[in-house]
Amino acid sequence: MFTANTWRLGIKELWSLWRDPAMLALIVYVFTAGVYTAATAMPETLSNAPIAIVDEDRSPLSGRIASALYPPHFTPPWMIDWAQMDPGMDAGHYTFVLVIPHGFQRDVLAGRAPDLQLNVDATRMRQAFVGSGYVQQIVMGEIDEFARHERAAAVLPVELALRARFNPALEPSWFGSLVEVINHIAMLSIILAGAALVRERERGTVEHLLVMPVTPAQIMLAKAWSTSLVVLLAAWISLTFIVQGVLRVPVAGSLPLFFAGATLCLFATSAMGIFLATVARNMPQFAMLMMLTIVPLEMLSGGGTPRESMPGIVQTLMLAAPTTHFVELGQAILFRGAGLDVVWRPFAWLAVIGTVLFALSLRRFRRTIGRMA
Repeated sequence: MFTANTWRLGIKELWSLWRDPAMLALIVYVFTAGVYTAATAMPETLSNAPIAIVDEDRSPLSGRIASALYPPHFTPPWMIDWAQMDPGMDAGHYTFVLVIPHGFQRDVLAGRAPDLQLNVDATRMRQAFVGSGYVQQIVMGEIDEFARHERAAAVLPVELALRARFNPALEPSWFGSLVEVINHIAMLSIILAGAALVRERERGTVEHLLVMPVTPAQIMLAKAWSTSLVVLLAAWISLTFIVQGVLRVPVAGSLPLFFAGATLCLFATSAMGIFLATVARNMPQFAMLMMLTIVPLEMLSGGGTPRESMPGIVQTLMLAAPTTHFVELGQAILFRGAGLDVVWRPFAWLAVIGTVLFALSLRRFRRTIGRMA
């Protein structure tokens, strides 16, 4: 009887979702256009940044540096003089202006350390932060290559051979698309489970459930399995047709193992959504609680920024969030092809956190129903 009631209540949730075009549109959007947009417009990537060069040296080395700054990271460099630099940056025509002084090549070949000046428009903060590193790397690489060919003494006995693993071409779409799928799985499960309960309270259908031979645990489990089914199906379609099909992003690991971890995460986040729904009195309040919950979860779980870069207290506190462990196992499986022997700890954490969240949500849900009875 327990299983049958939970099954029928879950079917009811699926029919209710089917009759909600706004929620269906949200699910379709985030797992298709949302994933594609995030993959093709990664903000950390430098694209077509306008750059100008004040070349006072006019030497083969300065020409080599200018020719190394090319699309797609930069626009073709504008060759300007000193008088054009400040007005051009004031007008926002250039984000970067590289000044190569007179006698630069001569000083390099003589073994001296001449200075290069890079002027950056810091009002374009993200381009300025990322682009200055790009310019420095490109310029130093060209100087080193030039010196090696011109002076035998400049040939170093050791050369660094860079090999990028898991993403050899350093394609931002590989990272953006998979991380977005991982984030959307957690986000949508909280929204769907919580919104379903709030909608029932607003429509008065919770009172109908109170007179039926069902328990709060059955109601919660029904919302959890129906929500998980919808999100898992949408995530599978997104990974298969958008990530692997349209974006041509390879998935290194086992999808069944990833979806097993996603199921544990959905169990925890669905319980979190129900807990928030018992706190909120209506849909606007639930939406405000969602903003206060989802944004920190996405920002601090390690999807966009490595957890190692965060303060120690934040790292410790976020160990209690299911999304932290889901991001860890998702990246390990999808990016690096890890097996269960590697990701068993995040699996165990998700099982424990999900059980605790479900127990807390069930207790809160029973109290809420008791006040309504």
